[in-house]
Amino acid sequence: MITLRKSIDRGHAEHGWLDSYHTFSFADYYDPQWMGFRSLRVINDDLVMPRMGFGKHPHRDMEIITYILSGELAHEDSMGNGRVITPGEFQYMSAGTGVLHSEQNPSGQEAVHLLQIWIEPDAKGVTPRYEEKSMKDAASGTFHLVTSRGGRDGSMAIHQDADLWLGKVDADQEITHTFAPKRHAWLHVAEGEVTLNGQTLAGGDAMAFGDEPSVTLRGVKPSQVLLFDLN
Repeated sequence: MITLRKSIDRGHAEHGWLDSYHTFSFADYYDPQWMGFRSLRVINDDLVMPRMGFGKHPHRDMEIITYILSGELAHEDSMGNGRVITPGEFQYMSAGTGVLHSEQNPSGQEAVHLLQIWIEPDAKGVTPRYEEKSMKDAASGTFHLVTSRGGRDGSMAIHQDADLWLGKVDADQEITHTFAPKRHAWLHVAEGEVTLNGQTLAGGDAMAFGDEPSVTLRGVKPSQVLLFDLN
């Protein structure tokens, strides 16, 4: 089973300070056909204007992953963490029993472009946790493991059987990911342009896979993709 989700068909919210595209139902955007995929609940493609952002607000019982594509994002939370996240860095926060956090664009000139991802945890009421992983120097021409349930191979350990892989390709490079039996996957093009199963996918486009043996993509131009390998 392979399903295409085009960027143009996503939900869109323009708030002036925030320009956001929603792959799945979120806030005022509701589509019963797109409530998430397996444990993957949210992929928001956000552009936050200079000196603007999300004020302090609560979360609980959600695995939250943020990836910076361009610009900078200043993070603060009730666990005592405070950091400016820059392009090529992943931020992970397990909200668990409850956490307050804020996300602000500290720049006075440049917007910050980020992907925020929510994954439903496999257990509720866990102790909140925070971690970061830099992929700035990750080589092109391969997939790199970012998250996994056990934190294998240097990845960030999360509370779900959800392997998140970052794939980087240059033009004409080809990369393949092989799935274990009965796995499902969501592939999201973060930026650039690739070809996959005879389709050309650009930034914001996505494909869902169910019980496929593997997926192979080729770069049309330098690109980044996020591949969620899910139970």
